Amino acid sequence: MRPPHVPEVALHLADEAHDLWQRTEEELAEIGLPPPFWAFAWAGGQGLSRYILDRPETVRGKTVLDFATGSGLVAIAAVKAGAKHVLAADIDPFSAPACSLNMAANDVTFETTLDDLTGTAGEWDVVLAGDVFYDRAMTDTLVPWFENLSNAGSTVIVGDPGRSYLPRTRLTELTSYNVPVTRALEDAEVKHTTVWQFA
Repeated sequence: MRPPHVPEVALHLADEAHDLWQRTEEELAEIGLPPPFWAFAWAGGQGLSRYILDRPETVRGKTVLDFATGSGLVAIAAVKAGAKHVLAADIDPFSAPACSLNMAANDVTFETTLDDLTGTAGEWDVVLAGDVFYDRAMTDTLVPWFENLSNAGSTVIVGDPGRSYLPRTRLTELTSYNVPVTRALEDAEVKHTTVWQFA
């Protein structure tokens, strides 16, 4: 499939969104694995990818971390935009195989890791993160890390469709989009999605 807001990218995505989400979440919960975030092109990731593709100078020739990569959508956009090296990180064990399939579908390559990089002092020129402020604990962990990375010289850019725990006071708006999404997973068919930079 091609995400509606980023038709330049082909992804292996779930087409039976609600049924797959419910079935997989229930089955995975029994063995302690997370829900299948990697099976969907979330609004924040689509908006962030659109921004990178429209403004390739953001990543061109730079080292990039795509944090909580999921399907690898943002990482693929960064490679297509000319990034020198892209590391796609996600602790979900299904993310790396999904990324491998999606790399092949787009004829690109990037590095993946299952390591939890939160809090590490990586030397990335650009850190990208879509849809990461969906709960308080995650936000409380990410905000100081993103601020430290920003203070150390990394450009930290996030895509978010107005999730409840978005730390607006620490962000500068770069642009916004209306992104078509799956109503089965969201509360609307279109999500107003903003791309932000940590100040």
